[in-house]
Amino acid sequence: MLKATVFKQKEDKERLLSRAYIERTKGKDVQKWLSSDLIKVILGPRRTGKSVFALMLLRGQDFAYFNFDDESLPGEEKIDLDELLSELKQVYGETKYILFDEIQNLPNWELFVNRLHRAGYNLVLTGSNASLLSKELATHLTGRHIPIEILPFDFKEILKAKQYKVSADKLLLPEEKAKLQGYVTQYLINGGYPEVVTKDVDPRGYLDVLFDAVLFKDVIKRHKVRFSKQIDNLGSYLINNVSNQYTARKMANALAFKSDVTVAKYLSYLIEAYLIFSLDYHSTKTSLRVRLPKKTYVVDNGLVTAKAIQHSPNNGKLMENLVFMELVKRGNQPNRELFYYKTRNDREIDFVLKEGYRVTQLIQVTYDSTSPEVEEREVKALVEAGKELNVGKLLVITWNEKREVVKEGVTIQFVPLWEWLTA
Repeated sequence: MLKATVFKQKEDKERLLSRAYIERTKGKDVQKWLSSDLIKVILGPRRTGKSVFALMLLRGQDFAYFNFDDESLPGEEKIDLDELLSELKQVYGETKYILFDEIQNLPNWELFVNRLHRAGYNLVLTGSNASLLSKELATHLTGRHIPIEILPFDFKEILKAKQYKVSADKLLLPEEKAKLQGYVTQYLINGGYPEVVTKDVDPRGYLDVLFDAVLFKDVIKRHKVRFSKQIDNLGSYLINNVSNQYTARKMANALAFKSDVTVAKYLSYLIEAYLIFSLDYHSTKTSLRVRLPKKTYVVDNGLVTAKAIQHSPNNGKLMENLVFMELVKRGNQPNRELFYYKTRNDREIDFVLKEGYRVTQLIQVTYDSTSPEVEEREVKALVEAGKELNVGKLLVITWNEKREVVKEGVTIQFVPLWEWLTA
């Protein structure tokens, strides 16, 4: 059985390597780690191109490949790992490079990986579970791995896929500006999953099915969740309340859960599966960060469009979610370098960016910035928060408006979304 699977997967590998792909933003930064003996761990949601990224990283090297998410396998716990290594050697020779896809499907995978690492193999792993990054990797591979997150396309990757190059001269032409704005609108509504961007697929149907598949495979099945309808309801609730504040207790009451502890546990499963992100309140006091409501975001706007029950488009919420995910894709780790904030007068700041102990920037996101009331609200919040947090870099990301506002001696930049996305 294993012999046939290894041969079949070798054909899959060669077929995938023969194709042309969109170069990912992180590709150049990661290439320098290839020759290192550190274990390269590529993490992210399903269907975002982790396997392709790993293959492109190893292109030009002789390497073995095995995918633990293959449905033809008899059950991962029944795999004889010595037999697997033997079959890989027979098919690929004595190569020291091995790519293991969806390694989290192998029980006690870390023991197997450590064994190979000690034997001198150069390993690249992919996984669709964030706990590999936070718990299992930290526990078992401390100091011996480099984590790399691959998320749905960022906007620059989308423009590469569309073969569109932004230039100042081009954007002087109204038709070119409209074309770029059209790509931003598509990104806002359909998101950045590679197959949605590059193929003629119905984004809502594709992403609806993908969400349900991830929920079943990476949440319900992995964690042996008995009440699958409850966790499905929780996922739907969070998607329908994207960018809103929440507490486990309020969600437990709204969804008729018996315990807010169960809500918190189920929420952690959704976060592990890269469906949901949770954002903490910014404070130097740990007790406040833990106690105050958090905000919820979704890994891709396309999932919101596909799964949310909407009577009319909520472009403001979608735009805030898009900016959050772009900040994450640029390397800002939620609850470490990225937070939200409320001033003493209860004015909310969408995003607080930190470097080490220092707050470096405050960002507001607004779809409608032409209204005087909206401008006053956003500017007041930024000026007030800037004084409280001692930060002078204040930004409002708008849909299509660029200007500068000076208030109480403080300068606030208004920048269109398309410009911020392409900066």
